[in-house]
Amino acid sequence: MALIQYINRVQFGAGALAELPAELALVGITRPLVVTDAGVVAAGLLARLLALLPSGVAVHAAVPPNPNEAAVREATAAYRAGGCDGVVGLGGGSPLDLAKAVALSATHDATQLARYAVVEGGLGRITAAAAPVIAVPTTAGTGSEVSRGALIVMADGRKLSIGSPHLIPRAAICDPELTLGLPPGLTAATGMDAMAHCIETLCSPRFNPVADAIARDGLRRAWAALPRAVEDGSDADARREMMLASMMGALAFPKGLGAVHALSHALGALAVSPHHGTLNALLLPGVLRFNAPVLGAVLPVLAEAMGLPPGADAAALADAIAALNHRLGLPPGLAAMGITEADLAAAAAAALRDHHHLTNPRTAREDDYRAILHSAFHGTAS
Repeated sequence: MALIQYINRVQFGAGALAELPAELALVGITRPLVVTDAGVVAAGLLARLLALLPSGVAVHAAVPPNPNEAAVREATAAYRAGGCDGVVGLGGGSPLDLAKAVALSATHDATQLARYAVVEGGLGRITAAAAPVIAVPTTAGTGSEVSRGALIVMADGRKLSIGSPHLIPRAAICDPELTLGLPPGLTAATGMDAMAHCIETLCSPRFNPVADAIARDGLRRAWAALPRAVEDGSDADARREMMLASMMGALAFPKGLGAVHALSHALGALAVSPHHGTLNALLLPGVLRFNAPVLGAVLPVLAEAMGLPPGADAAALADAIAALNHRLGLPPGLAAMGITEADLAAAAAAALRDHHHLTNPRTAREDDYRAILHSAFHGTAS
């Protein structure tokens, strides 16, 4: 087991869940609200966590796949009813993001949650009064346990990022054993989310060689381990590698992401609640093709990490990702996720307003986004 302190404290390794009581004491949380979802409960992971804590701990286990403002209010009410002084997020990106939103909502005036969104200038409105959070991921994808952001579908229908250093979990308990029972489909989708984080970080035009180094190693690990984790869910080494890759992808976030995430955030607000990682997987090939003219020196870096020939161009990278999506059993296109052609125009327009649009290496217009979405919709991005 390793203790890693980069952005926050990370207890990493098999059996790390046992460190939760000590981390709660270190942070000063005596009455936590545990935020999770039905899938985590069904997998028996909530019971494993509660066995480490005193009886009577408050639990909110109704996190939706794409957490929204109503869910934040409901969980905040549970926080207040329990007299809680901190939040433990247990699960994938949705419970971890909701935990951060509760930490904000319970301690700030959150009658209009959107005012705390990054695109609304909310960064400066979030103060150190935010309740402490400890994150316990049970998937290897979002890396929310080491990031400052939380994605929430606002009351007006926009899926926006709330972000602040004050929302970074005080500690993360990264125990790969908690991912051993994850089904193949969810392993694939969350793993492609981690891979998209690493790829988009490397493509971002900002200067941050530290983030580049982390993302490059994360991509190398994910590319090698994800097929093994999907094919054999009991492969402990593959699960460990994917949890590392997920964490690394999020540690590199400060460099910025790009069009994949701008588009997936726009689609993620739809009523069908499409899975974020699956969206990223299907959008990656088309975005790489669009960005091809400006990727230059990034291409050999991506190719090396993905085990492709040094001269591989963006088309070869896009083909390799599309082939991996197929191998992992992911949907062939957006249509298979319940998204309709009528949804695409609004999503293209919304993507222009997402903060990740600003760090895509090639400036995209609304018609560019429509073209990328249509190729992903029909499964022609490969």
